[in-house]
Amino acid sequence: MKKLGLFLVTAGATLMIWSGYSWWDQGKAVTHEPEKIQQVHQGWEKTERQQTIQPVKTTKTVEMPTVYEKGEQVGTLDIPRIGNQYEVFWGTDEDTLKKGVGLHDSKWTVSPGQSGHVVLSGHRDTVFRNLNQVQNGDHLYVNFEGTTYDYQVREIWITDEDDRSVIVRKDKPTLTLTTCYPFDYLGSAPERYIIQAELVSVEEK
Repeated sequence: MKKLGLFLVTAGATLMIWSGYSWWDQGKAVTHEPEKIQQVHQGWEKTERQQTIQPVKTTKTVEMPTVYEKGEQVGTLDIPRIGNQYEVFWGTDEDTLKKGVGLHDSKWTVSPGQSGHVVLSGHRDTVFRNLNQVQNGDHLYVNFEGTTYDYQVREIWITDEDDRSVIVRKDKPTLTLTTCYPFDYLGSAPERYIIQAELVSVEEK
């Protein structure tokens, strides 16, 4: 019994240490610099509704979409309201989401720069733990392949984990952020927190 008790204590301590390390490691994918991020994105506080546009680049050359490896960093997401910049990685498999925010690669979704549905997902207890600070009308900036895409939040809602109406095809250039909910839930959360925004401006660097 003593050996069993010692084993259980050791296993529990190992699990706690590993969980703490994973939480710390994923946190490295987030940079919290409110003043810098808000200064870079002038006009982020203008929450009045802006017109949705198509992601047409100013260059005349139309290039084929780049093919990325799963887990490869492909850009960043800036949320001035929170003051965070998030590293974005290709894919949403378990290993990729351990790195930071994942960009969905599916038959229903597209990459920024294409007209359609861009979907980013992240864990609620690491990278997206402050996502509930975002408000309707806020701006979300996706930096991808040398271009910054400015999306304005149109709707925020909570839905069931089995809801299949979130990650779908879109005719409008749309950005959706998804994470588990409630944020402080212990274990596997039963719901999903959804933020949906539409493209309002494009800036090539």
